[in-house]
Amino acid sequence: MSAHLSILQLVTAVVFALASAVWALGVIRIRHDRLESAARQHGGTLRSLPAQRRGAPPWESVELTPAERDAFAVLVRRFGETS
Repeated sequence: MSAHLSILQLVTAVVFALASAVWALGVIRIRHDRLESAARQHGGTLRSLPAQRRGAPPWESVELTPAERDAFAVLVRRFGETS
């Protein structure tokens, strides 16, 4: 304990620190609860998130030749062996 602080000042600082911690935990819990309730209302997905696509858009996809597919399959097998 610091010699130049009174007991009242120390108690006030501790109470303020505890109140700040309780407030922060309350804010975190409120945000978490709101996200969970929003997800439950919308079937597990949030409306603010875009829908996921099944595949790449046409401008981002490329048809591979049979040789390229074979080379890619070999590469995938090599990576599978190292892990």
